[in-house]
This record gives sequence, structure tokens and C-alpha cells, in this order.
Amino acid sequence: MDLVGVLRAVFALMTVLGLILGLAFVLRRYAPQLMARLTAPRGQKRMQVVETLVLDPARRLVLVRLDDEERLLLLGEGKELIEPRQFPKPKPKLPPSPEPAPAVKPALRTRPLSDKDL
Repeated sequence: MDLVGVLRAVFALMTVLGLILGLAFVLRRYAPQLMARLTAPRGQKRMQVVETLVLDPARRLVLVRLDDEERLLLLGEGKELIEPRQFPKPKPKLPPSPEPAPAVKPALRTRPLSDKDL
């Protein structure tokens, strides 16, 4: 291999590395917007992470809600512990009760009771 062949190989290597780095820069800068346009809308999500608690460097607790059910996951060390927990059913709202009629006081008798009244 002569000097021209070595220079051609180095130039080709620099060109390929430049293309890779340029593509990485473009993807890092514009990929989130491009990916957001390319993905179809999925509607309402059924699963969400409610809370995470780190116990130690190897384990963590994750509270996940799926539909109307919560699950507590213990993650780490290649083991998983899943604890299902149901939400309490919401109490149905009662229709508003009609307002009570104003209390009517019984009429007072002004004369004593006789045998005819009974």
C-alpha cells in the first residue's frame, strides 16, 4: 500500500466518523419532535407510576396504578414481589333530598275534652 492508498483510507474513515457524529447530533437535537410527529396518538394511558421509594442501592418499591387497581412492586436483586391493592369503590352520590316541609304546629284546644271528642 502506498501513501495515496493510506491517505484515501484515512480520509474515508474521517468521512464516515463525521457522518456518524453529524447524524448523532441531528438525532439528539431534533429526534424528540420527529418521533412525536411519527407516533400515532394512543389515547388515555391505563398505567402510571404513582410513587417510587428507594430502599437501598439494590432495591426499590414502586407503586403502580393499572386501571382501578394499585400494585406495589418490590424491584431488585432479580426478584419481584407484587402486592395487589384495590381502590375502594366510590360511594354513589345520593340525589338531593327534597327540602322538608315547614313544621306545622298542632292547633291548641281552648276547651277541655269531653266524651264527645273521644
